[in-house]
Amino acid sequence: MKIVISSGKGGVGKSMLSSALSMLFGNEGIVAVDCDVDAPNLRVWLNEIGKPDKIIPVTTSARPVIDHKKCTKCGKCVNTCQFSALSLSKKVKLNPFLCEGCGACEVICPAGAIKLKPVQNGRIEVRKTKYSFPLISGQLFPGETGSGKVVTEVKKEAEKFKHNLMIIDSSPGTGCPVIASIQGVDFAILVTEPTPSGFTDLKRTLKVINHFKIPFGLVLNKWDINKPLSKKIEKWAGKRFLGRISYDKEVFKSIAKLKPIMESDLKAKEEIEKIKERVEKIIIGK
Repeated sequence: MKIVISSGKGGVGKSMLSSALSMLFGNEGIVAVDCDVDAPNLRVWLNEIGKPDKIIPVTTSARPVIDHKKCTKCGKCVNTCQFSALSLSKKVKLNPFLCEGCGACEVICPAGAIKLKPVQNGRIEVRKTKYSFPLISGQLFPGETGSGKVVTEVKKEAEKFKHNLMIIDSSPGTGCPVIASIQGVDFAILVTEPTPSGFTDLKRTLKVINHFKIPFGLVLNKWDINKPLSKKIEKWAGKRFLGRISYDKEVFKSIAKLKPIMESDLKAKEEIEKIKERVEKIIIGK
């Protein structure tokens, strides 16, 4: 069974919920996966900030290498690049921070002076947590591209661990890393907050979830900051509503002290325990 925790807007409590559910399901043979490769933070919520047990290089991107001896300075590669990554003055130059590794320059070069070469664009970190389940996280290197491909490699690594349940912490939005995160999952837990941007972005993510025909449930975080909108969202969710979590400044203080929510005495702990029970009832049949 694979569960993805996703959201449209960032900062709605997705990683908080992912960490808490990982701890609650920990005795049932799980693997926790942080697929927010642009800003992985699940290890912080679990207080697993030490050195990883294993680091695996990821090479899923490529970058053009220019042979200036062959280059005729015709400028076709510069005119073809849709990302303005190439420029021509005395010689053709590459801006690696703009290059997407699409390979158009290699194809268009009449002199065969450009060849794509693989580059390491990220890494995977493997940790054996103090809660007895493994945590697999990915990190896209700054300035590199291919976040979706890195997510795919992270999930492949997670599959190597024996598990009954995989809990996937997705990145916000609807882009490539989100699509890679939800690929092949059995159930999606969507997290939102009662703000106009939170609700609107949730609907955008839901379009992706529905496209892949993935069953889902909704969790409403910080519900009491806007009770009228919370009521509207709950009504909109209907039978798919899994529960709500109250706004509490102590949650931020807890994570600042690297104290996981499920090791605290906060109200959010009890609320997430109830959500876990509903998730079990819906997807596991307990």
